[in-house]
Amino acid sequence: MHIIGFIIFGLVIGLLARAIYPGRQAMGWLSTAILGMIGSLVGGLIGHALFGSNTQADGSWGFTPGGWISSIIGAIIVLWAYMALAGRRRAV
Repeated sequence: MHIIGFIIFGLVIGLLARAIYPGRQAMGWLSTAILGMIGSLVGGLIGHALFGSNTQADGSWGFTPGGWISSIIGAIIVLWAYMALAGRRRAV
């Protein structure tokens, strides 16, 4: 169930990042979910590097507003990098 939850979470985060990022992105549902999952990992790594560990005492993670925000920011960063690389590839 954790894998399915992570895929759904990635899809939601990917959709939010694509809605915030300006311009049109030619991506399907699977690409959007992968974008959200990678963005969530990137956002978590950035948050951990800046603010340290933020796990609860019992080891559970849970959903927090800061986690959602960092995931969306990470997904926007990944989307920006993807669009920059895809645009450079098309221009050649």
